[in-house]
Amino acid sequence: MEKFIPYGKQLIDEDDINAVIEVLKSDFITQGKKVPEFERKLADYCGAKYAVVFNSGTSALHGTYFALGLTEGDEFITTPMTFAATSNAGLYLGAKPIFVDVESDTGNIDVEKIENHITPNTKLISVVHYAGHPVYMKKIKHIADKYNLKVVEDACHALGGMYKGEKIGNCRFSDATVFSFHPVKHITTGEGGAVLTNDKEVYEKLLMFRNHGITKDKDKFINQPDGDWYYEMQFLGYNYRMTDIQAALGISQLKKLDSFIEKRRNIAATYNEAFKDNPYFETPVEKDYAYHAYHLYPIRLKDEYKEKKQEIFSKFREEGIGVQVHYIPVYWHPYYKNLGYEKGITPVAEDFYQREISLPIYPAMKDEDIEFVINKVWKVFKSV
Repeated sequence: MEKFIPYGKQLIDEDDINAVIEVLKSDFITQGKKVPEFERKLADYCGAKYAVVFNSGTSALHGTYFALGLTEGDEFITTPMTFAATSNAGLYLGAKPIFVDVESDTGNIDVEKIENHITPNTKLISVVHYAGHPVYMKKIKHIADKYNLKVVEDACHALGGMYKGEKIGNCRFSDATVFSFHPVKHITTGEGGAVLTNDKEVYEKLLMFRNHGITKDKDKFINQPDGDWYYEMQFLGYNYRMTDIQAALGISQLKKLDSFIEKRRNIAATYNEAFKDNPYFETPVEKDYAYHAYHLYPIRLKDEYKEKKQEIFSKFREEGIGVQVHYIPVYWHPYYKNLGYEKGITPVAEDFYQREISLPIYPAMKDEDIEFVINKVWKVFKSV
């Protein structure tokens, strides 16, 4: 195999490496000054009041659902076209995910179908900006206000994207927004995540949740403190903290986020032009309200090629293109099947899955890599 191009990967440069080394040589490699610095800069970038970083996007989702009051017996509305963490984080709290079908072009939750799934037990709506294309948040907010529901944006695909000209993460239409800093995402901290919010109470709960449910704030103590060393655990939290090593990398990466997004969008534009009007597959869309962050470049096979997906996928891998599929509908997994979910409940999402293949897109791609992918795409499809 002459080369292998993965669907996504990080871009780390000398500035990033030096930022990490600086922390490694300092007195604090965790619970120092870099975590709050990263939080401030992330909140400022997105236009939110508060940011709380976590050790993963999954733990950030868990903390968000907890801070918004999701609990045992509650239901929450979400999409099956996502990584399992979006719904798993609700299961951790004893809540039940209710899956709503998606739009056939964006892969985002179909806003028009949400109200049919709302019950007296519904507590919140958790939407996913699939592949980096924003959900139509104004309509989500309208529904949430009508039924007194909380709104979470799972924006793990969408850091740097915009909805109606404003940054995803400003929480104008949601109670909280969650990001992931996994290496395939827009910036990386190795593993890591964050929650942004404009609600001070949610912010303070998140800070405690990631630190065992403990507070050292004397103004919040329930008992009389014994001395200056005193702290209180007030609820069952977790050790979901991010290290200063990771935060330093995040600060350095954040400086380059806009250039990373520009590169992703340029690659997408090159693909769009190269594959325009092709007979094999549909390319991603970008609605007029959206500024796509292109975490993924998901193509959708046309009818005559849908049944050949396995063959097409295998040939891509043989040709050195590390394609992936995003996603197996969450409720198809055996664990969810054992909970009582059945195939067929979101037919559009299931059809989307049977058509979708993600092509490589990441800032470290060189022009020759992009050309390599394009040439291999034509070669594979002409051979099936």
